[in-house]
Amino acid sequence: MEPENQNSVSEFLLLGLPMRPGQQRGFFTLFLGMYLTTVLGNLLIILLIRLDSRLHTPMYFFLSHLAFSDISLSSVTVPKMLTNMQTWQQSIPYVGCIAQVYFFILFVGLDNFLLAVMAYDRYVAICHPLHYTTIMRHWLCVLLVTGSWILSCGGALMHTLLLFRLSFCADNTISHFFCELTALLKLSCSDISLNELVIFTEGGIFYFLAFGAILGSYVRIGTIILRVPSTKSLFKTFSTCGSHLFAVSLYYGSLAAVYLLSSSWDSKDITASVMYTVVTPMLNPFIYSLRNRDIKQALEMCERVNIFK
Repeated sequence: MEPENQNSVSEFLLLGLPMRPGQQRGFFTLFLGMYLTTVLGNLLIILLIRLDSRLHTPMYFFLSHLAFSDISLSSVTVPKMLTNMQTWQQSIPYVGCIAQVYFFILFVGLDNFLLAVMAYDRYVAICHPLHYTTIMRHWLCVLLVTGSWILSCGGALMHTLLLFRLSFCADNTISHFFCELTALLKLSCSDISLNELVIFTEGGIFYFLAFGAILGSYVRIGTIILRVPSTKSLFKTFSTCGSHLFAVSLYYGSLAAVYLLSSSWDSKDITASVMYTVVTPMLNPFIYSLRNRDIKQALEMCERVNIFK
């Protein structure tokens, strides 16, 4: 007989990070600092883009949405992890776990689409500079961001609804610091073949197509630049695309380490998960601002306004 579509567990236990008891305070301080840096850094990016009219361009419009997505992605997992470290209460309610799965998939997917949209924006800016303003109109930017939200929400909702049909029996211990989808599926005593099929199908369609769009954009950019090889053009391209390329490398590199290069959950997989759930969202404000003249000028203007006040 097939198992009934009912759960005998009302909560799950998150094992958390692989650390010794004596290391708890140090890890708590470290991740609290990283989380605060993520929230404040990305909020600053959003605020500067909103306040400075010079930053009201497609590139910064997409960047503001990426900053919001990074704040949300970290907020889905890190506060619960910090609470567990501080209280030693590793439990999470069944509904809370499913909700964490939904929002985690949503914002990971949103990052994926926004990075692809930003790559297309850079392609148009470099390969069609004279037509950039006519191609990247405001309505197209809104449409691209809205489409990213819809696809991300749809993918997350599909995985969440498929989770509700599964039964979870005696084992309720998740070997992770948050409710990760594949780790959760391993605890089910139901048939998960449909869930796995959807994971591979959606992953192939959404992530590989987005990565293909990014790769295709930069291949075209490279082709255009190599036609007129000069130090000035190479420097301009690097200054325009370097930040985005670095962010793409961090995002897809850590995702590949978790979902493509590993066969089982261990400390290396958890470390890679920390990379794209904690480290990458924290680094993005620095990646996009340290070498960005527009962001620096906007920050200096805000500082001067505060001084005069």
